[in-house]
Amino acid sequence: MTRLFLVRHGEAEGNLHRKFHGHYDSHLTSNGYLQVQKLTQRLSEENIDILYSSDLTRAYETAKYIADKKNLDIHVMRGLREINGGDWEDVPWAELPNRWPEAYDHWENKPHLLQMPNGESMVEFQNRVVEEITKITRDNKGKNICVVTHGTVIKAVLCYFYGKPLEEFTSIRWHDNASITVVNFNDNNYTVIIEGDNAHLGELSTFAKQDWWRK
Repeated sequence: MTRLFLVRHGEAEGNLHRKFHGHYDSHLTSNGYLQVQKLTQRLSEENIDILYSSDLTRAYETAKYIADKKNLDIHVMRGLREINGGDWEDVPWAELPNRWPEAYDHWENKPHLLQMPNGESMVEFQNRVVEEITKITRDNKGKNICVVTHGTVIKAVLCYFYGKPLEEFTSIRWHDNASITVVNFNDNNYTVIIEGDNAHLGELSTFAKQDWWRK
C-alpha cells in the first residue's frame, strides 16, 4: 500500500492579508513558521520515505522544516504549484467580484467554467495537479509520501479522489494552513483516510481567526 500525506503550506502573506496568491511567490508569516513547527512535531509520529514540494517559496519553506526533521531531500515539482490566477495575482479578495464579476461567480459557483483572466482554467489546473500526484504515487509504490502544496491543489485532487465531477468542486471544503490530509493508494484506487487535520495547530490556526471559509 502507498500512503500519501498531503500538507498545505503554513500561513503565508496572502492568507493573512486576504490577497489572491496563486503563482505569486509569497513567504510564510511569523505565525506560519510557528504552525510549521507544530506540523513537523505532528509528522514526527509518521514514517515518511520521500518528500515532494511545490517550488513556490511558501511551500518550500514548509517542506524545509519537514526535511530537516526527517533528514530527507526535497523533490521540488513545479507541477504542484497553486492555480495561476493571471490578473488576479496579489489582488485583495474583496476586489475580485467587482473587477471580474463573471470569473468570480465561476470561482464561487461554477468552477468547471472558470477561466482565470490571463491565467489557467480550472480544468487545465485540475488536469495538471492530478497528473502530477498520479505520477508521484505510481513512481513511489509501497512508500509513505509527503507532498507539500497549496489549498486549491488539495481541493482539486480530493475532488478527483472522491470521483466527483469538477462541477462539484465547491462541495469539497477548504483546509487550514499546515493541515494534513492522508490518502491511501492501492490497486489504482485512492481512499481518503484523514481530511484536513489541523488539531495540532490549536490557537495558531489561521481558520480560527477567519470566517470566509465557513460561507
